[in-house]
Amino acid sequence: MGSKQDIEAGSKAKYGAYDDVLVEPERALLLPTGSDSPTTSSVSTPRYSLVHLVCAFVGGAALCIGARFLLDVSGIAGPPSLGHGVRVQAPPYVGSTEVHHFPPAAPTNAFPDLFPTSVGYPGGTPTGAEPGLIATAPSLPLQTGAAQLVAPPKIYKQIHSTHDDDMEEEEESRKHYKSDRPFNLFRSWGNLSPWYSVPRGAFGIDDTAEPPAGCVVTGLHLLHRHGARYPTAWTNFGGPAKFATRLHESASQWEATGQLAFLNDWTYKLGEEVLTPFGRQQLYDLGVSMRLKYGFLLKNFTETNTIPVFRTESQDRMLASALNFAIGFFGYPFEGQYQQLITIEANGFNNTFAPYKTCPNANAAGKADRSLLYVKEWVSHFLMEARERLSRAMVGKDGLQGEFDWTGEEVYEMMQMCAYETVALGYSKFCDLFTEEEWEGFNYALDLTFWYDSAFGSPVARVQGVGYLQELVARLTHTPIATHNSSTNATLHTPETFPLDHALYVDATHEVVVLNILTALNLSTLAASGPLPADHIPKDRSFRSADLSPFGTNVQFQLLSCASTPEPQIRIIINDGVVPLHGIRTCPYDDKHGMCPLPAFIEAQQETIRETDWVWGCHGDWEVPEGSAWNSTTGDAPQA
Repeated sequence: MGSKQDIEAGSKAKYGAYDDVLVEPERALLLPTGSDSPTTSSVSTPRYSLVHLVCAFVGGAALCIGARFLLDVSGIAGPPSLGHGVRVQAPPYVGSTEVHHFPPAAPTNAFPDLFPTSVGYPGGTPTGAEPGLIATAPSLPLQTGAAQLVAPPKIYKQIHSTHDDDMEEEEESRKHYKSDRPFNLFRSWGNLSPWYSVPRGAFGIDDTAEPPAGCVVTGLHLLHRHGARYPTAWTNFGGPAKFATRLHESASQWEATGQLAFLNDWTYKLGEEVLTPFGRQQLYDLGVSMRLKYGFLLKNFTETNTIPVFRTESQDRMLASALNFAIGFFGYPFEGQYQQLITIEANGFNNTFAPYKTCPNANAAGKADRSLLYVKEWVSHFLMEARERLSRAMVGKDGLQGEFDWTGEEVYEMMQMCAYETVALGYSKFCDLFTEEEWEGFNYALDLTFWYDSAFGSPVARVQGVGYLQELVARLTHTPIATHNSSTNATLHTPETFPLDHALYVDATHEVVVLNILTALNLSTLAASGPLPADHIPKDRSFRSADLSPFGTNVQFQLLSCASTPEPQIRIIINDGVVPLHGIRTCPYDDKHGMCPLPAFIEAQQETIRETDWVWGCHGDWEVPEGSAWNSTTGDAPQA
């Protein structure tokens, strides 16, 4: 048996063995073997003297020298030498943005009149009964992977560089952090992870999304995030576009070697903000999944001669996510099966899906970006070895290794590039540059980001989530909001656009808003391990952004009727994981199913609404010191 190495990785590790017979079946068939070769041949064999061979050798050498001279003077063989063996570095296009414009603006063969989407003659169209996996199946399907995405063949637990780019796995004892879960690259990207079914008991309840015995689902309020997208236009730390810009502007200053050799002809292929093809599939699949689980709730609409109203907002990725969900849930065409309300995300417009647009403190430095200090400190710790290792793979303009240094932020940007290229292009060479432990560190860096900017550690989290709480309570009590004193939009709260008596609601928003809402709900068990430190990863931490707010994250508010109690019950399911509700003041302790009587749940949320001051939280003149001098586990602003 022979073995093949990953040459590009510059690694001594063997990624797999291959049998030579399997690798080259055609050679085995076409070339004679020792056993079946004839001992004689009818074909004559020419004979050459030593003079012939010497002349052929000299002539060939002369031809090679002449060809090389012509290639060098023409520049075809590569850039000219700078002297002392140093060559011009990466080509000038490296890091530039590559864009493929499709569809063309005015295709010459577009004749829409000749290609109608319906020509009649549909055949039989009788429908069947609605599915209801949540009520009928012994277990529910789980979201376990991302079938369209490709991960590297191997990621090391630990690596260190012993000579240039030679790498070898380190002993387990050298690990700085041991994860309490099996490693999964696609679940190590924080909010950039594709959504997955969290491990059973991840939030503290050892139960699944199926209703408990003796209970039936009577209603569903679904809140979900958009699907995978390109990077946003702005970020206060990191950002793939910034990495590409530095590469492009400094192309004459470096040459990459070893694992980084692919950078020598790499271009930036990511767009901005909009859904990727994989992101579209995520929401389509989510729509199919929810129809299979909760389709039976549509019978309520047939009985009342109504259709559902789903909500999203005007950003391209938000609307595209909602429509892809609808195609999955209703099928094509979906016209006439539901109504899609599109709220406006823009400055000055009240919108519970974008509360930061009317909350100035949600955009104020020192209040909205408390994570920055923590993330910078953590990056300096967990990427120190990676920064040194990857800097050694760069040759500077004078031909010296280490002359071109990566900053910690740029190495962090490479990790972001892995996630973004994977969900946009299907695969990224950046992914296998890092170890399992470094990916755990990246995951935690994003936990820091969202804990301190959008969730329980942010002073502007609860106030931004309270508007959605008002809408949730209005629906649960079938009562219009009396006073619009937060991010709610009174113009859109009419019986037509905000119905209060439906069995099914679907709302699409951003991950930051999902976290604002979870904080406002006072799901305090998610904050049980307390403020996150910047110098290490806490063991068994309760807050994980990859569990709570990945691409396509979904929060199910299940309404239940149970034979064992006269009161309706509510449960909250996040990415198929049951969340404990006993952190909510009025909810009883239920560590078995995570249920709370609906009246008690409503009472607690009404109390939160009364106690949350939008004017103070969003417009108040208050400050919080940097770092651990001030902390919160409730998402509240400091009191006046």
